Amino acid sequence: MKHSFKNDYSELCHPQLLAALQKASNEQNAGYGLDKHSDSAKKLIKEKLESGDCDIHFVTGGTQANASVISHILRPYEAVLSCSTGHINVHETGAIEATGHKVYTVPGVDGKLTPKDIESALKYHQDEHMVKIGMVYISQSTEIGTVYSEAELKTLYDFCKENDLYFYIDGARLSSGLAASDVEFNRLKDLCDVMYIGGTKIGMLSGEAIVIFHNQLKPFFRYHIKNKGAMLAKGYVVGIQFEAAFENDLYFKMGQHENELARYLSDELKKLSIPLLSESPTNQIFPIFSKEQVEKLQQLYAFEIWELVEDKIAIRFVTSWSTTKEVCVELIEDIKALIQ
Repeated sequence: MKHSFKNDYSELCHPQLLAALQKASNEQNAGYGLDKHSDSAKKLIKEKLESGDCDIHFVTGGTQANASVISHILRPYEAVLSCSTGHINVHETGAIEATGHKVYTVPGVDGKLTPKDIESALKYHQDEHMVKIGMVYISQSTEIGTVYSEAELKTLYDFCKENDLYFYIDGARLSSGLAASDVEFNRLKDLCDVMYIGGTKIGMLSGEAIVIFHNQLKPFFRYHIKNKGAMLAKGYVVGIQFEAAFENDLYFKMGQHENELARYLSDELKKLSIPLLSESPTNQIFPIFSKEQVEKLQQLYAFEIWELVEDKIAIRFVTSWSTTKEVCVELIEDIKALIQ
């Protein structure tokens, strides 16, 4: 196997983050995120967000973040609305439903929700004989690599506020999403009630940062994190990484890097007349090959089989912080040889 394009968390850790962990390896720190590194990381994130009054909590992973946030906010009879491709619907093994909350889905457009999607869901759930929609969930970037513009996020958030819905952004791939959209990091405080900043999929060992902007959602959230098994005893392990990632804008640079290489792959595939399932500006691209071509490529590279497209197969290539231009060039050369 030459290289894996299967996901963006196959590698252990970015060298700068690993160096920060190594530097602190002989320190003694308070546990559960109550340490100096976590405090420093929170301060740095707040400065970048230009928001001094948001609450920030570090948790172990994305599914734990989603389950903790959603079950903390919703009442027992409330559901969360998601695009059908949303991570909480497709790849979290019923984690949200296990907390007692239904994930109600709509098709969306290109992996994204629109106000019409939300409106139709609200009209359908009209009385106490059905779950009440209490929250809208989106991903930035989405599970198929697309991104919301600032105008789209503002429109969704305004609609949610008008209809007494909480608006939550899953930022598992936020670094890539920011690099590919017109959304500035410091604008996010005005575009949602709560979000999380992904670490696992952008060069960290593990860990995500939940950011709560809405004042009513802040009290006692640490209790809920602990209750849902998302609180890490050695919380400073996550704090150290976020501190290092936000000290010199490394967090944002990693997203730019992986997007640039994905764009290179996308452009080269188009030159070879290989169709793409979607126009993704982020680090996930979805080329379409014949079954025979996919089988031959699998002997050389690791990647996800995404979906059937008539008699062909769409696969997913994902670039990461550690992907190199040389590896991408080699992939394209191997594809050239394959299709010839």
